Amino acid sequence: MSVLKSIIPVVIGNIIYALVVKLFILPTNLMSSGTTGIALLANHFLGIPVSFFILIFNVCMLILGLIVLGKKFAMTTIVSTLMYPIALEFFNQTLGEFVITNNELLNTIFAGLGIGLALGIVIRSGASTGGMDIPPLVLNHFFRIPVSVSLYVFDFIILSSQSLYNPLERLLYGIILILLTSIVLDKVLLMGTTKTEVKIISPKFEKIAEEILSEMDRGVTLLNARGGYLKNEQSVVLSVVSNRELPKIEKLVRALDPDAFMIVSRVSEVWGRGFSTKKKYQ
Repeated sequence: MSVLKSIIPVVIGNIIYALVVKLFILPTNLMSSGTTGIALLANHFLGIPVSFFILIFNVCMLILGLIVLGKKFAMTTIVSTLMYPIALEFFNQTLGEFVITNNELLNTIFAGLGIGLALGIVIRSGASTGGMDIPPLVLNHFFRIPVSVSLYVFDFIILSSQSLYNPLERLLYGIILILLTSIVLDKVLLMGTTKTEVKIISPKFEKIAEEILSEMDRGVTLLNARGGYLKNEQSVVLSVVSNRELPKIEKLVRALDPDAFMIVSRVSEVWGRGFSTKKKYQ
């Protein structure tokens, strides 16, 4: 069951990816990065079908990853390696010449949103999308070149190569596509994990801590602090709550001490009791 649960998001992510490519990239020949971008190059210059090239390229990259990065990496990549080109060919056959819009800007926007969502689903499941994700990992393995740097370099080369037979205006659309993909990918990876950290400085810290524990069922930590002006020692109440609970904790604190000093920060991820694991009462 655990293996099945980890595979299902990878399958869904790759199906979404393939559908987005079929509906928004291929109809207007948008420029793309990664394996899809190389496949578009091969299709233009050599006439090789996009889905067939992606399958062959992904398998080659999978073998490379298996040799260099090991079996564990290959196992998390094999589903994406096969699923994406198979799904793309399936949509090519079933949807045929179906086109939603020929507007390049609309296609760019929705392609960026869809690809970012698809990649986010796959990566959140702990898997790799394979293809052009593997060469940067190999370079990092041998030469310690940062993966992000290699990805950007490869994306630049792939986009530049497509500009040989595309108007320069289309290169700008390609850049927008990559930026949108990156933004949506980041949002999806952090979706549901962002929380709010609250620090409260008040002479009534003990009462505030008790109320947060009893009324909100959230943990608190008392931090030792020293005032910078009066040099007096006191405790700072630290608590992490969900974003929706912020108004409630603000109201609670103001009711106990209208002059309390509050610092509210957004945190990208929280691990521990009450968040990533079940609460444990003692």
